[in-house]
Amino acid sequence: MPLPQSKRWESMAKGLALGALFTSFLLLLYSYAVPPLYTGLASTTPEGAAPCSPAPSEPEGPTPANGSAGGCQPRRDIVFMKTHKTASSTLLNILFRFGQKHGLKFAFPNGRNDFDYPAFFARSLVQDYRPGACFNIICNHMRFHYDEVRGLVAPDAAFITVLRDPARLFESSFHYFGSVVPFTWKLSGRDKLAEFLQDPDRYYDPRGYNAHYLRNLLFFDLGYDSDLDPGSPQVQEHILEVERRFHLVLLQEYFDESLVLLKDLLCWELEDVLYFKLNARRASAVPRLSGELYRRATAWNVLDARLYRHFNASFWRKVEAFGRERMAREVAALRRANERMRRICIDGGRAVDAAAIQDSAMQPWQPLGAKSILGYNLKKSIGQRHAQLCRRMLTPEIQYLMDLGVNLWITKLWKFIRDFLRW
Repeated sequence: MPLPQSKRWESMAKGLALGALFTSFLLLLYSYAVPPLYTGLASTTPEGAAPCSPAPSEPEGPTPANGSAGGCQPRRDIVFMKTHKTASSTLLNILFRFGQKHGLKFAFPNGRNDFDYPAFFARSLVQDYRPGACFNIICNHMRFHYDEVRGLVAPDAAFITVLRDPARLFESSFHYFGSVVPFTWKLSGRDKLAEFLQDPDRYYDPRGYNAHYLRNLLFFDLGYDSDLDPGSPQVQEHILEVERRFHLVLLQEYFDESLVLLKDLLCWELEDVLYFKLNARRASAVPRLSGELYRRATAWNVLDARLYRHFNASFWRKVEAFGRERMAREVAALRRANERMRRICIDGGRAVDAAAIQDSAMQPWQPLGAKSILGYNLKKSIGQRHAQLCRRMLTPEIQYLMDLGVNLWITKLWKFIRDFLRW
């Protein structure tokens, strides 16, 4: 029997009121979880905050790389500037495992899985931070602020980061983050990426919400102005500053070679840099840029292109200094070891779609509106020798952070809302 007119209006009014309250709640959550984009550098940590004061027993001088007669000691103080869409989640897993294995002290964010990105990093954002506290490893997403990070680690800490071909990075970022960048909502065609690159200035608003994801994202993550005039002398100054600050800049396209150089820099063992590719998209979700679109994407991300060219050249100089033949041998050894672990650990031997992942603890975080990120199924029967290593190598970032005791209440609340709304 149909409801009376007054009852229908009352029901609609309640629904509208609940919707308004829920929307207000989401907006409040966002205002807390996503800080202002251009937070001033001078206001990040209260004045008088003491820098890291390492205990006398900790090494103060630089540790030699592993290219000498084998007399080096493994380095345990590491800053990984985690850039977006650069295989950084795979490298993060390597650092989590090493730190967990050796009982090292991580500087973790509080409440979420990044340091209030896209705001600049501040020491006060570290979970349980106290002035003067020292940490061994910092590795979660942040917008880099060198002085703030420097104050948390020992003087001889190794600074590393990873870059990727800017056109390919832009493509990946567009597909992963595009749905949360409002100016892309104006794009009506089937191929939104191609439509955007035909005339990016028509759509791009540098002041728009989340706009940083779609232009010179590497420059932005490293703490610089991603809309800087390409002709400004500051561009080259910033690139040289990155070179001075970072001991090693890895390249996503040469990930195995990068890990060999990292192993050498840190004096680690081969087992320390074993990996499975994490947070990868399925092939159908990875449309390749054509020649013309690739050129347009590179031109649109010109600051990142200059940064990448510079460190691509320096990377190969490091390879030459390391020795090409030695590099080939060590890359081959790494790939053999990775293949062996694949056979031991992974059910079916390959990554699978999210729907095929049987254990919720192995479900990777997915972009809004899509289930495009692959994951793995752990084999049911793994020998005691490899069981722990297999699980750690396959555990996605969010679950690993929880395993390490990180407070992720905002991330978990956001996941609950997404699951409830089927986003």
